Amino acid sequence: MEFITANFAPIMFAGLIIFLLLGFPVAFSLGACGLFFAFIGVELGVFQSAVMAWLPQRLIGIMANDTLLAVPFFTLMGLILERSGMAEDLLDTVGQVFGPMRGGLALAVIFVGALLAATTGVVAASVISMGLISLPIMLRYGYDRRMASGVIAASGTLAQIIPPSLVLIIMADQLGKSVGDMYKGAFIPAFILVGLYVLYVVFLAIFKPSQVPALPPEARIYREPNGGGGYASLVVLMGFSAFVAFMMARHMAEIHTWWEGTLITSVATDEKVVVAMCGGTFVAFLIALFNKVTRLGLLSRLAERVTFVLIPPLLLIFLVLGTIFLGVATPTEGGAMGAIGALVLGALRRRLDLNLLKQALATTTKLGSFVMFILIGATVFGLVFQAADGPIWVEHLLTGLPGGQVGFLILVNVLIFFLAFFLDYFELSFIVVPLLAPVAQKLGIDLIWFGVLLAVNMQTSFMHPPFGFALFFLRSVAPEKPYMDRVTKKIMQPVTTMQIYKGAVPFVLIQLFMVGVLIAFPGLVTGSLDKVENVDLRQVGDQMRESLQPSSEEGGYGSDQGAEPAPSPGAPAPAGSDAAPSAPAAAPEPAAEEDPMKAMQDALKPKPGQ
Repeated sequence: MEFITANFAPIMFAGLIIFLLLGFPVAFSLGACGLFFAFIGVELGVFQSAVMAWLPQRLIGIMANDTLLAVPFFTLMGLILERSGMAEDLLDTVGQVFGPMRGGLALAVIFVGALLAATTGVVAASVISMGLISLPIMLRYGYDRRMASGVIAASGTLAQIIPPSLVLIIMADQLGKSVGDMYKGAFIPAFILVGLYVLYVVFLAIFKPSQVPALPPEARIYREPNGGGGYASLVVLMGFSAFVAFMMARHMAEIHTWWEGTLITSVATDEKVVVAMCGGTFVAFLIALFNKVTRLGLLSRLAERVTFVLIPPLLLIFLVLGTIFLGVATPTEGGAMGAIGALVLGALRRRLDLNLLKQALATTTKLGSFVMFILIGATVFGLVFQAADGPIWVEHLLTGLPGGQVGFLILVNVLIFFLAFFLDYFELSFIVVPLLAPVAQKLGIDLIWFGVLLAVNMQTSFMHPPFGFALFFLRSVAPEKPYMDRVTKKIMQPVTTMQIYKGAVPFVLIQLFMVGVLIAFPGLVTGSLDKVENVDLRQVGDQMRESLQPSSEEGGYGSDQGAEPAPSPGAPAPAGSDAAPSAPAAAPEPAAEEDPMKAMQDALKPKPGQ
């Protein structure tokens, strides 16, 4: 029994692993393990039974957590957009834009995956949508099956890191940080990861062109009557939109002055970027709308199609993420606006009906309940683990690693990588992150950087064979048997599971390379955050004390006006004084200067009996 008492925390953690390996649902395994070891801990005297009285308050705190409301809002927004046909239109249109170049369809999948990630935030929806829509087209025109499978699965997992990512919301809640700061920190790494995917496709297009062929001319449907592709019109429209955005950003202060009627001299950079991009894309949309109504023929079919398909979701992204970045709305409010915007877009496209809404609401409710039950189970386990001094055991285990911060980060990322073979990112966020965050903070690691780093690492949980969820999602929609293509009428061979696994390996390596880049260059995350103002509390206390002391000229409370000056040591006593002239008064010792911060801390300490 002494051995169990002395090693209660590691035994409890090992017990959780055994519970999980038995195959029980994670939420119930966490709760059952916590209650089981709570009973043992109380019986052995490891901690008092009064610890469990804190549990109801913690559960009530979960229910009252406004940040977690963003999860169902963003989920509902993504499901409505995905099921209203937005993904299909995006893949069709962007595929036509990039199709004429080698690897164009793969590039279209990457860009559409990034757009879907910024609107849906749900990996399953992105992978299934692109697998159903783009995989048959890529196979039809001769793409390598491994390449096609890998790029679809990897692009779908961008929903993990591109805001409004659900895992970033959970990570911010567990780390005690702002969701808006977590989104800002993930923005640059997300775009770098997209760029690495693009570079890989370009590399294949140059050195292995047979794996990523271009679309044949007969497959390009948005052509002009003269046979042209219409790219000149698209480039001019994009250039004009960019020019409008640039001029708005340059004269943002003057625009604010005109709008508000007061002189504005400077505007924050993030506000310039968001408002300017909104203005530029909205102007392009107005031009396309005016051209369609008046039938002037100013734009090509391709330019008009791209404008009407791309700009509505882009404006929705700016509405949601822009208001969060600018501090106008909280993530929960931004998610609510996004859900309303998705409903409006679905209604305008005439693809929103009662059945679609019921399906979206049912799926959102299931996912929200899933997250809530895991969080409740993790809270039960975490409460008992903390009562048994588990965090201290973890801290002693990890702070003594060689290499300091770098050694800690390398070990943690290796641990997360292998745990991701068996656990979902929700489970990792609720079980592992609360144990690692205090150690990271003690080592001086910025928690926003730490959270984004773990989010990129958890992205591999969807990709590495044989347990990656994105691979399972793709397997569910990829053809398992030979089939006849509906366009070419040719018999197409199926996509095997091993081809899907092999296609995922290069993208897993790219994601791990991105983890290394973030460890080496933390400024990619922290550079976009607002600078923290360091306040010297001792200096503030000195200023408060000086302000409370009256000057010698003013008199007032505590002044010595009207009092006779004290005689200097050794001076003769004044006439009429009873003091002995031969005994000089001893000079009093100067009082030690009181520390204002210590005085404030002492005043705030509870008094006995309170």
